[in-house]
Amino acid sequence: MTSSLHRGRPRRAKSHISVRVAHAVLGGAVGVVWLVLPGMTSGGDAPVAIKNPAPGASAAVAEDDERSTVDLVLPLVAVGAAGAIAGYGYLRRVRRTRVRTTPGGAGSPPPSRSSPPLAALDEQACAALVEADNRVRAARAELGFAGALCGAEDLESFRRAVREAETELAAAFRMRQRYDEGVPAEEAAREHALAGIVGRCAEAGRRLDSVAGEFGRLRGLEQGLGEALGVAEGRFRELAGRAGASEAVLAGLRDRYAPTATASVTGSVEQAKDRLLFATVRLNQARQSADSGQPERAARQLRAAEGAVAQAAVFVDGVDRLAEELRTAERTVPAALTGAEAELAWARRPADLSARQSPAPGPATPRPAEPRPGPSVPPGAAGTTPGGFEVRLLHVDAVLGSVRQELTGGQPGDPVGVLRRIVRATAPVTSGRAGVLPAAALITARTATAAAADFVATHRGAVGATARTRLAEAERLLATGDPADRPSADLLALEARELAERDVRAHGNPYVSAAGEETAGTGGAVLGGIVLAEDPEEGTPAGFAGPARPAPARRGPE
Repeated sequence: MTSSLHRGRPRRAKSHISVRVAHAVLGGAVGVVWLVLPGMTSGGDAPVAIKNPAPGASAAVAEDDERSTVDLVLPLVAVGAAGAIAGYGYLRRVRRTRVRTTPGGAGSPPPSRSSPPLAALDEQACAALVEADNRVRAARAELGFAGALCGAEDLESFRRAVREAETELAAAFRMRQRYDEGVPAEEAAREHALAGIVGRCAEAGRRLDSVAGEFGRLRGLEQGLGEALGVAEGRFRELAGRAGASEAVLAGLRDRYAPTATASVTGSVEQAKDRLLFATVRLNQARQSADSGQPERAARQLRAAEGAVAQAAVFVDGVDRLAEELRTAERTVPAALTGAEAELAWARRPADLSARQSPAPGPATPRPAEPRPGPSVPPGAAGTTPGGFEVRLLHVDAVLGSVRQELTGGQPGDPVGVLRRIVRATAPVTSGRAGVLPAAALITARTATAAAADFVATHRGAVGATARTRLAEAERLLATGDPADRPSADLLALEARELAERDVRAHGNPYVSAAGEETAGTGGAVLGGIVLAEDPEEGTPAGFAGPARPAPARRGPE
């Protein structure tokens, strides 16, 4: 079907040509009238005989002849000029039609789009991902505090809404991950993918909006804080005591392990105390506002305090979890090293090497699984020839030798890092005979993913969409339960943490008071997305109630 835009172009061109022809016809008509009019006026007079014209009369006759000649030439000139103008207009119109850049002409580029350009859609999709992720995280925290006062059956509809929002958000992150990988490749399809991401995020928000009013009535904070303030204060006191214990745990980890082992929780105790300081201020303000008859203001301050307490719990829990993960990894390292050495010995069996060199396996001797390249394999070992496979074996042997030397050196080590090196080195030659290696890969992937998730949760005010996308993909791969997905999940989680840290460094100091000094804990609360830097006293972003204002687009470093 031809659009109205293209249908209008030929008609407009024909109308211009018609105008030119009309001008030419009109000029010709004027010229003919000019030629015929003198004859018509002179034919009506009676002929007059002239006898012996006088000299004066001869001059008059000559003058009449010149006037007649002029009368003949001027119409011809007018007709010629009108024709020339019409022809010039026609040629110009034809030339413009051939070389024009508007739709309908030959060789014209595609019409200008009415939709936003791809870059604008990209920024819109990133902003939608950040906003939806923040809402879902805040809604989880709100449910945690509401669960202390309400029964499980009272919260089931709200938990279901959060699960549905999480499903939509996970689909949006999956689409974004594929988009970043270059899928789809066509520009029109990529625009459609970005629009789908925005739509999924909007649907996640609608799932929360559908129960926001009911959830607000259930908590009833705008009518009075009631027992909710006591619940928040109780959790605050619990975390204040745990923060001191976590500080002692972290000091013990630093004495026992290498600095790289505890790098993911460096500063966690200090940041937990900073969030608790902010919670102290907001809890006091909430009680004062409630006593002075300002329930809505008290509700906002209580929500901010609850958000700070929830993030302090993430910091404290992260230290305790890492201590357990390091102990588990430390117990697994010897078994993983033994399993890797067994894999290496099996891979060097002559029968196995001959089987790899044979063109086709026999019916009783199936071909071993083709080794998959891993991130630690050197470039020279990427081939499938016997020589390339031998290079892989030499690389595995070198890595395992380095691990043995570190274990016998007596220096503080990094058990999770050691397991990661073993898993990456043996991935290209593993046969699955050593079941401890998939278990080691699970430990490394879980540790990296949990650390990245904690960082994003406690710094979501500055972390962009790219880091969140990598984290979501790592969590998805880890949840599949497939051992083959665990190395990729580990790599994506490490990338997510690196990108998130880069976002925070680029964000800088999130909040400075008018006096030039950071108020009690407000900077950390802004960094954590608990309050907004533009107006930290108002507009606390909430999960079910929605953000105070649209979040800015933060794509994150590439």
